Amino acid sequence: MAEERETILSVRNLKTHFSTGIGKNKLTVKAVDGVSFDIFKGEVFGLVGESGCGKTTTGRTIIKLYTPTDGEVYFKGKRITAGTDSIRQQLKDTKKEGKNKIKELKEEQKQALEKSSNPEQTKAEYEKKIEEIRNVTDKEVHEFKDEIKRRKYESLKDYKRKDTKDLMKKMQMIFQDPIASLNPRMTVKEIIAEGLYIAGESDQKIITEKVNEVLETVGLLPEHANRYPHEFSGGQRQRIGVARALIVSPEFIIADEPISALDVSIQAQVINLLNDLRDEFGLTILFIAHDLSVVQYFSDRIAVMYFGKMVELAPTKELFKNPLHPYTKSLLSAVPVPDPDFEKSRERITYDPSVHNYEDDQPELHDIKKDHFIYCNKAELEAHKKELKE
Repeated sequence: MAEERETILSVRNLKTHFSTGIGKNKLTVKAVDGVSFDIFKGEVFGLVGESGCGKTTTGRTIIKLYTPTDGEVYFKGKRITAGTDSIRQQLKDTKKEGKNKIKELKEEQKQALEKSSNPEQTKAEYEKKIEEIRNVTDKEVHEFKDEIKRRKYESLKDYKRKDTKDLMKKMQMIFQDPIASLNPRMTVKEIIAEGLYIAGESDQKIITEKVNEVLETVGLLPEHANRYPHEFSGGQRQRIGVARALIVSPEFIIADEPISALDVSIQAQVINLLNDLRDEFGLTILFIAHDLSVVQYFSDRIAVMYFGKMVELAPTKELFKNPLHPYTKSLLSAVPVPDPDFEKSRERITYDPSVHNYEDDQPELHDIKKDHFIYCNKAELEAHKKELKE
């Protein structure tokens, strides 16, 4: 029997929408629109897609930098954030349904009273039915309101303070821009040690020791602690960002395109550093990127996002062997190969969303093969099954 993997993060129907403008000019951007996946302990989970597809918004919502519109995120079994839109819609629908039922009963009551030989009894029977509907509706409305309160307030800030600190320390983020994510007025020591101060550490000797230790872990020197960010190269600044994340001994790290702003040679150094840290500290990593070559090298499983949706999810080898969704095929066709002869004849596949006909048969995430999921409707699912390779 295969060993069951421990789930460290669960994302369920996550939605993050942003609204701009007011009135008739109001526009809603569905940056993340119903994403669900699990991340297992010790793995690197790659999240890929073109710029603007919702990768970064997904990561920032998971770590509570953005508030979700809907859906839930569980970290180590605890719900850490949840949106309320679906519950609010259910609340509105319940009120409307109750109101319509009462309206229909009152119409029936009016007609029945005109024909009844015992108006008092007829009126009492209908009043009883109406009261029952009111009670049921009120009960459901109160349940939805309670759930909205729970989703709004039952988050990390409502756990006991020690639990909050301990849980937050286990989840950290490495940001995309190694320049903008570091405060230029703070020294490297102050930047890295900020997490320790927030966690309540005040002993300067312990802080200095931990900062020096983590600097050496990421390939920098203790004497770098008193310098400022502008004194370092891009690769060194990103190492400082990694050190800042590691200082509180996290179990889960969200790496948001940590190499996209770096030169190719420096990219390899940072990826190898993350690989070494993963092995040394048993880290679980959500690796957000748009470079499929890097993701293929670094990730255990890969999820492909397009326009706020997750369109395909599979183990790395399986995804590159059996790309099924047209958008995944388009992405893979753009991966450069270090072979001039091949590059001359390489054909790019262009993704056209209009190939999907979802008018009658709506798409959803299907398990087409063990651990391989694809976003499609039933008709497309049958066609994709024929494409599968052994």
